[in-house]
Amino acid sequence: MAFRPHLKATVYATEEAIINAPIAAETMTGANGNKMYECPEDRLVEILKRYNRIKE
Repeated sequence: MAFRPHLKATVYATEEAIINAPIAAETMTGANGNKMYECPEDRLVEILKRYNRIKE
């Protein structure tokens, strides 16, 4: 089944937002002292390559 162009664009935009979010995030401490760490771009690229999500 072929996606309609606007639906396909929505899928690509969502994927891009998911990939960009860890890079744009900063380390922060939340409720109950939970800590979320930023993800360095080179580490994210390494992970994406490992799982064949991007081409080298």
